[in-house]
Amino acid sequence: MTATEAVVTASARSSRPRVARKTWQTVIWLIGLIALTAIVLYPLLWLFLSTFKPNSEFGQNPGLIPNAPTFDNYAKVMEGIAGVPMWRFFLNSLILSVAAVVGTVLSSALAAYAFARVQFKGLGIFFAAMIGTLLLPFHVVIIPQYIIFNKLGWVDTFIPLILPKFLATSAFFVFLLVQFIRQMPRDMDEAARIDGAGHMRIFWSIILPLIKPALITCAIFAFIWEWNDFLGPLLYLTSPENYPLPIALRLYNDASSGGADYGATVTASFVALIPVLLFFIVFQRFLVDGVATQGLKG
Repeated sequence: MTATEAVVTASARSSRPRVARKTWQTVIWLIGLIALTAIVLYPLLWLFLSTFKPNSEFGQNPGLIPNAPTFDNYAKVMEGIAGVPMWRFFLNSLILSVAAVVGTVLSSALAAYAFARVQFKGLGIFFAAMIGTLLLPFHVVIIPQYIIFNKLGWVDTFIPLILPKFLATSAFFVFLLVQFIRQMPRDMDEAARIDGAGHMRIFWSIILPLIKPALITCAIFAFIWEWNDFLGPLLYLTSPENYPLPIALRLYNDASSGGADYGATVTASFVALIPVLLFFIVFQRFLVDGVATQGLKG
């Protein structure tokens, strides 16, 4: 054996323990990740399997597998409650959520562009006041808002739940987009201004396409928050045919209607969860794009 072959053989032997050690580390990491994933997904799995439990098993069978599987819960849910079919609750939630996404994204983007790119008197004061609204609890303005909408005759309509979304009332989204726009270089704005473009043209043709990841992030959170909103519809909606899903879920646990139907409640909760999961799965990659775009500096 030559000296070179001896060195190669010795190197190969010394590398085997390192390769074996890395393999075991990878296996341990995978086992740990699988265990954590199982813990995180366990509530969702329990919710899904519980939709097949009859109402009598709740409180007696806390395990995953139902003793007497049944599809009756799905039949009850599809029939609806309080004389209103389930598809109507779904439609109401969809209308409110889509309107919230459109209004929030559009109004917040316009307000953010004004704060980030337009110079006007009192800019710092208005921006500070906008940020200050983050410290104002929603419960503080409930009564004044209700009085205003009641005097306008808008109670038991979707207007009180939709109109504020088109007025950039969510400081969180405005602040998020302001920070995103401020990181973008102004060279493109100046070039467009030389070509005769105004603020609306710059906003629509330059800024809006570049902040798409941030807009998708806002849309995801706006959709989820509005889909799960309980307090707003509880305040302003009084007719069952106008109820969204969160209020409809409460009806299944209304003791005054003959006791709580836990099977129907769990099933309705799972059905209501599906659109949120699908919405997040479809658009979640834009969240990653938004984080990656944070490296853009002006």
